[in-house]
Formats: sequence, C-alpha cells, structure tokens
Amino acid sequence: MCAKWQTQLVSKKPGAAVKGYLKQAIIHWDGTAGRSVCRNIIAEEPLSIRIQGNPYSVIMRTPGDEIDHVAGFCLAEGIVDSPADLNAIGFCDGADTNVVTVTLTASRREKIAATLDRRGYISQTSCGICGKEIVRDLQQAISSVPNGPALSTGRILKCIDTLSDHQPLRRQTMASHAAALFNSDFDLLAAAEDVGRHNALDKVIGKLFLAERLAEACLLVLSSRASYELVQKAGRAGIPIVLSVSRPTAIAVALAEQLNMTLACLSHDEGLYIFCGAERLVF
Repeated sequence: MCAKWQTQLVSKKPGAAVKGYLKQAIIHWDGTAGRSVCRNIIAEEPLSIRIQGNPYSVIMRTPGDEIDHVAGFCLAEGIVDSPADLNAIGFCDGADTNVVTVTLTASRREKIAATLDRRGYISQTSCGICGKEIVRDLQQAISSVPNGPALSTGRILKCIDTLSDHQPLRRQTMASHAAALFNSDFDLLAAAEDVGRHNALDKVIGKLFLAERLAEACLLVLSSRASYELVQKAGRAGIPIVLSVSRPTAIAVALAEQLNMTLACLSHDEGLYIFCGAERLVF
C-alpha cells in the first residue's frame, strides 16, 4: 500500500464485520400449503462516492469492502492509474456511513480535470451511441493488456468449479455475484461478493490495487456473464484472461479482441467456449 496515504486510510472498526444479509420472515408455499419460515436476504444500500468533496456517483451495493470498492471503481473510471494518485480515501463522517470520499494529488487532479467534470464519461452510454463507437472510445482510453503466460484450460476450469468456495454470502442468501483473481500459479489472490456483478469486480480489483499487487493477477473468474463494462474494468486493471459462467455479449467480445484479452465462458455441456485470445490457453 502506498505509504504516503496509508495513514489517512479510514476503515471499518475492528470486529465490526458486515454480514451483508439479514433474516426475513416469509411465507413458504410448497405447492400444497403455506407456512411461516425465516430466510436470509442479501442487503443492498446506496454508496455515495465523492471526489474532491464533490458528489461523483451513487452505487447500489451490498455493504462491506467499501474502501476496496471505491478504489477499484476509481481505477475503472480512469480517476486513478496507481495508488500514488491517491492522497486520501476513507469514510465521510465516520466508518458507519454510506459515503466514501476520495482526494487526489494535485498533479492527478490537473490531469483528469475533464473526467472530474463528468465530460467523456465513457461507461455511461446513451441512445445515440452505437456499439462500434463504444468500443472505439474505450480502446482509446484503455491500453491493450500484455500477452502474459499461457494457462492450462483444465486448471482454469477448476478455478470456476471452486468459485462457490469463496462465496460465503451466496451460501447464506443465494443472491450474490462473485469475482475472484488468480495468479499464473492458480493461487487465489483475492475474492469479493456483492449483489451487483460490477461491484464485486470493483471490490476484488480494489483489494489488489491498494495492496499494489494487481500486476500479479492473470485470471479473472466471474459468476455472471461478461458484459462490456466488466471487460472494460478488467482491461483497466491489465488482467489478460477473463472467464465467466455465462456467455459474454457481442460488444464484450469485440472489446476484448481490441484489448488483446482472452475471453471465455463455461460450455453448456462440458468445457469452455473461447471467444478470443485462445493463444493464452494450453489445451
């Protein structure tokens, strides 16, 4: 973690773990009769992100890992390129609020003045923007990922087969998405869960980004489909291989090709569907 702002980092109080779910009394109808039962439901609350004291975005997310979440979000949005761009990041008005504020170094503020004014906010698309324009704009804003090592398809499949082992929130609620990052030796570097797939990815990237270990990540495993926004976030993080449970969208494949990424998903019967970047995989 970057020493110059480490001491300014505010985190949740020790021992104040956020479950991310709550118990709810419901009626279970089993096809014949109804009975009262208690079930766990996943939590969802707004998270307000402020940059330089100004409101920037409000995200609906599952509480927990807020600092990592905001760090990953800022990397994906191009607000920061490295932890050195951060002057401070922490909770506003105490650790129990749903507001996180980010302050940047003077040089970074000057460099991204247009982004802070919300001009050229690439991840927001409007009705008048077509898929080709989105891919072109994102390609200009994101560098192609390095080739990286070739990985065994068999071991990649094991990573997605064991993804549920890293989803304690899903075991309680059956309602969370997950994202997990592995290195070239298939060691788990970090995992995160959230009600939103975008949030889960921001959280897991933010964990490694703040620890300055993002360069170790070679494989991203997603519990969802791969949309172009998720490919965009992975591209900003420099992750070469993305594996999802469900099939990607066409625009996600086009963007992955432009960014020199490997994009694959589980086959409906057995194995993988590989959409681009097959040269990184060893069969």
